[in-house]
Amino acid sequence: MNNPSIPPVTPLACTGFLLSFEGSEGCGKSTQIRLLRERLQAAGRRVEVLREPGGTAAGEQIRHLLQHAQEGDHLCAESELLLFAASRAQLVREKIRPLLADGVFVILDRFLDSTTVYQGFARGLPLDSVRAINAFAIGGTLPHLTLLLDMDSSTARERIARSGRALDRMESQPAEFFDRVRTGYLELAREEPERIHILQAAKTPEAVHADIWNLVQPHALQA
Repeated sequence: MNNPSIPPVTPLACTGFLLSFEGSEGCGKSTQIRLLRERLQAAGRRVEVLREPGGTAAGEQIRHLLQHAQEGDHLCAESELLLFAASRAQLVREKIRPLLADGVFVILDRFLDSTTVYQGFARGLPLDSVRAINAFAIGGTLPHLTLLLDMDSSTARERIARSGRALDRMESQPAEFFDRVRTGYLELAREEPERIHILQAAKTPEAVHADIWNLVQPHALQA
């Protein structure tokens, strides 16, 4: 039975803007999302930042299972894929589409490309199946722009090590896993150059933000 309080996912005109950040662990997404949110807000734009998995009550429970809970330690790749998709489907219907319809600039910390890369390229699940599940989950809600913060995996892991924080389940994968992650992201960027823009994440945070603003500024004040 459909929940009448959550709009169905169907194509519609919206005045908002949907931007996703992608990249491997340690690439600086959190810093760049914070800098962009602050700049957009200073320019008078309504901004909402959502994370994946997560962003809804159900999604946050899925996030805990996938990243931290002991019960998630032995998830098979197929279960992992479907859990990410479940969180995403809920986020699209409960949060993203209503925000876009209300003219909000929505920033996503990961979206469907993460699943294509991590579960497809890195875990080795069939890409056709991963893409079909992604398509079902998002229901046509695709980012207007995706920013890929690219960095070689060894430098990214050095950044994480210097932070001194405990690693979650995904961050604890072997180095070869993250080599495949990077390869997958670069392949997606080659396939969709109009949507996915590669940014060199090894620059200073200020320089990366300047590159991001050059791409985002034309869309910043449209609503």
